[in-house]
Amino acid sequence: MIETVDDVQALLEAGDYVAERRLATVVFLALRLERPLFLEGEAGVGKTEVAAVLARQLGRRLVRLQCYEGLDVASALYEWDYPRQMMEIRLAEAAGQPDREHLAADVFDERFLIRRPLLQALTEDPAGPPVLLIDELDRTDAPFEAFLLEVLSDFQVSIPELGTIRAERPPIVVITSNRTREIHDAVKRRCLYHWVDYPDLHRELAIVHRRVPQLMDRLGRQVVAFVQALRERDLYKVPGVAETIDWSRALTALDTLSLDPDIVRDTLGAVLKYQEDLERMDLQEIEALIARVNAELGP
Repeated sequence: MIETVDDVQALLEAGDYVAERRLATVVFLALRLERPLFLEGEAGVGKTEVAAVLARQLGRRLVRLQCYEGLDVASALYEWDYPRQMMEIRLAEAAGQPDREHLAADVFDERFLIRRPLLQALTEDPAGPPVLLIDELDRTDAPFEAFLLEVLSDFQVSIPELGTIRAERPPIVVITSNRTREIHDAVKRRCLYHWVDYPDLHRELAIVHRRVPQLMDRLGRQVVAFVQALRERDLYKVPGVAETIDWSRALTALDTLSLDPDIVRDTLGAVLKYQEDLERMDLQEIEALIARVNAELGP
């Protein structure tokens, strides 16, 4: 039972998601008020994981709509299984040319309906309303936003051949955006908004130890401090928490005990994903960052 913000924070932590108090509060309000949750922030800071953890810890089905440029209603909502419909028509014709109206009603039956993520999220589930993750909404265009606005307003859609389908209880909706463009105010007004920022050193260290429990404590503090220092650099793509976790796993797989210039240079591709950024981090720069990290952490 989710009765307080503390319950939400405990729920997320049980799913290995270390959430700050403000995030836990807005998640609690989204659940209590049955409002969509709009999470915005840089890539790799844990926006998508909020939906995954909620679904897992609440025992709900996770329905994910991955957004992309050119996403249309058919791909997001529903489409008809035309090959099966044509087969049904041919079988009916071979059986004796049935009435056209009867045949039309037969082929536009739910048996031939392909439910895409939005329609799946409006369908009743025995476990309770599913968690609908609309991931990276900023990759779509304005017409899709307008359609999504209609769905979020009433949690219902109209299918001409079947009528109106309405959710008995609204799904738990989590919308994410990397802010590559601004989302229309009308969408944001229907949501509870939260900006997910990079965590501070202590919270990021807690996250890394949750995800990579076998990581040595000293190495973990070095890794997190090094990545935090990288975020101060003028990079093409600043590393997120996801990269910190990936790097920690890579170093653990190599049985690394402590950061040194050679191991950092050899594994930095787990943190920086653009050649221009890797070229900026030459051996001298790496040595300077390691020295800074060690000085900050002490013996």
